[in-house]
Order: sequence, then C-alpha cells, then structure tokens
Amino acid sequence: MSAPVTPRQERPLLWLLAAVQFTHLMDFMLVMPLGPELMRVFDISTARFGALVSAYTLASAVMGVSGLFWLDRFDRKRALLTLYGVFIAATLACGLARSPTELLVARMLAGACAGLMGAGVMAIIGDLVPAERRGRAIGTVMASLGLSAVAGVPLGLGIASRLGWRGPFWCIGALAACVWLCLLWRMPPVRQHLAGPAVGERRNPLALLAAPGLALGWLLTFSVVFSSFLLIPYLGAYMVGNLGLRLEDLSWVYLCGGLATLFSARLVGQLADRHGPARVLGALLVGTMVPHVVFTHLSPSPLPVVMGVFIVFMAMTSCRAIPTLALVTARVPPSLRGRYLAVNMAASDAASGLSAWMSGLWIATAPQGALVGFGQVGWMAVGVTALSLCILWTFGRSAVPATAAAT
Repeated sequence: MSAPVTPRQERPLLWLLAAVQFTHLMDFMLVMPLGPELMRVFDISTARFGALVSAYTLASAVMGVSGLFWLDRFDRKRALLTLYGVFIAATLACGLARSPTELLVARMLAGACAGLMGAGVMAIIGDLVPAERRGRAIGTVMASLGLSAVAGVPLGLGIASRLGWRGPFWCIGALAACVWLCLLWRMPPVRQHLAGPAVGERRNPLALLAAPGLALGWLLTFSVVFSSFLLIPYLGAYMVGNLGLRLEDLSWVYLCGGLATLFSARLVGQLADRHGPARVLGALLVGTMVPHVVFTHLSPSPLPVVMGVFIVFMAMTSCRAIPTLALVTARVPPSLRGRYLAVNMAASDAASGLSAWMSGLWIATAPQGALVGFGQVGWMAVGVTALSLCILWTFGRSAVPATAAAT
C-alpha cells in the first residue's frame, strides 16, 4: 500500500506526471498545424484530415468509458506505464505511417491511450497528494497545457521544417520514452485503492458511480468544457476575419495566451487549496462570463487590445478545469477513483467534440472571411456557464456515498 507523499517527494513526482501530460498534448496539438503538409503528402481532402484530427478525441472518449470496468483493478503505476508504453509505440507508428489509413489507425491508438493516461495521472494525484495540497498539484500538472502551447508546438514545427513531418512524432516518442524510464525508476507503487473494497463496490461498482452525489460530477465537467469549446476552436478565425489581425500575428497572440495559462494554472491551484475548489470554480465561472461576452462582441481593434482580451479569456477559461478536477476527485473513494476519472475524461472529450460541432452549425462565414453569429455563440457559452453554476451548487449539496470520505 502507498502512503501520501511528503512535499519533498511530491515535486519530482508532479513534474514527471506533467511530462506525461505534456507529451500527449504535444502529440494531439501537432497534427493541426501539420495539416497542410499531411494533406499534400497523402493527397487527402480537408474532410478526411478533419476525421484524422477528431479520431484522437473520439477514441479517447470511447476508451475512457471502457476504463470504467478495469482501471481500478491494477496498481496505478503499472497501469500508467502500460498505457504510456502503448502510447509511445503508437506515436512512433505515426512517424512511420506510409498511408493515411495507417496514420489514422496510429492516431486512434494514441488517442485511446491518452484519455486513460489522463485519468490515471489524476487518480495518482488523488491517491498520493493530501487534499490540502491537491489543488496546487493539479495546477502544476495542468500547466503542461500552457507549456505545450508556448514551447512545444513552435519547437515541433521547427523540427518538422528540418526533418519533415515525421520528425516531430519521432522526437515526441523519444522524449516520452525517457519519461517512461523515469516513471519506472522514481514513482512508487500506487495500490491503496486495492485494499479491501466494500462488498457493494466489489459486486456492483456502477451502482455507486451512478449515485447522484457522484454522477453530478460528470455533468459538471461536461458543462464546464462544453461552454469553453463552443468558442475556443474558432478563436483564430475570428481574430483574423472579424478583428483584423494578420495571420502572422496569431503566433504571438497564442504565445502570450499560453504563457498566461502557464502561470495562472499554478495560482488557481494554490487558491483552490486555500479557499476550496468549489468557491474558486464558482468565482471562475462567474468571472469568465465577462471575457466571453466582451471578446465575442469586440470590434476590429489594434493588436495590443485583442491580445489583452485574449490573455484574460485564455487564463481564466483554461484554468476552470483545475478546481473542477480537484472537486470531483475529492468526492470519489480511492477504490473507484480511476474508473470514475476515466468516464470523467470521456465526458470532457465528448463535450469538446459536441460543442465544437454545435457552434460550427450556428456560425457562418462571410465572403470576406468574417464569422457570422459568433456573438450569439458567446451568449450561448454564457448560458451554459450559468447552467454550470447551478450544477455546481447542486453538486455541493448532494449526498456523498459513505465510502467517499474526503481523502
């Protein structure tokens, strides 16, 4: 059985877990800027390339649901190493693909592992990091999103310009292999969830997971992510087509947004530990309504103005996941935590895909490239955020299963 780690042991463990998240985020994000080259090399249409991108998240969502039935049956270290090993093999296979079909299969396999890896990482944090430091720990790991945007994608594109489109996949695979070896060496076994589950959990874990006190957590995660991804996939097109930015300006805008996310993630994690994740999440939900409305109704403006509003938008919106994860993780007993977070990750993936598809149906593109209806989608995001506040309030008042004592 594994005991909670000390603050001294915690830091290297969190950096390793952040490295796991960084490599899979890099693997996911790199395909989009490589799109023109992949379409040229494999002679595929835009629609087929879109399927190549969406296959990653769809496979992650499907595999996340399957993790409900087995993820808590093994040592979490062994499960993470196995999933991460398959992910590394799939990433290297992307670099070796000779046809679009081979690349699609490799992307699906990588995505299928990535979702469960994310659930495993959060379950390990929930098991090893005490509740009073858990928000900061999740913030540290979630900062990998900002790091991948700031350094990872530009570096990957630089590698692609020198070694071709296959180069970034090989480099990510090599980096991930080094992280895998460090995990094998430094991370302790994580087995406390295997010690004596209650009879009811052993017979029917689905019944406990479906209890209102826990199922509302999935709905909360879904709504928080849904409101974000109504807007996020179309921000680049909106800034160019509606706000008058040049394409070359976008790299600087996203660089600053990534830096803001990188630093705000740690701050939000600390605030969640100090004031409680529910209060911090509620404040962020209320606070993000303003930038959502302001940004989606902004008139053509100078670059510093657009960049300033974008930084506030990304810093607040991206960090809402931190108190959400801290809150739902604390509500789940260790013996069910991995399976619960696997489905929670599937809910997040499904929300991002469905919301992007839904807002795409609402938005039209004018002949000059401007997005028509983006302001109305901004109000939709505010409405879903208000719904998230109601779910948060209900989730806080719902009964917790007896086995889900705060840990």
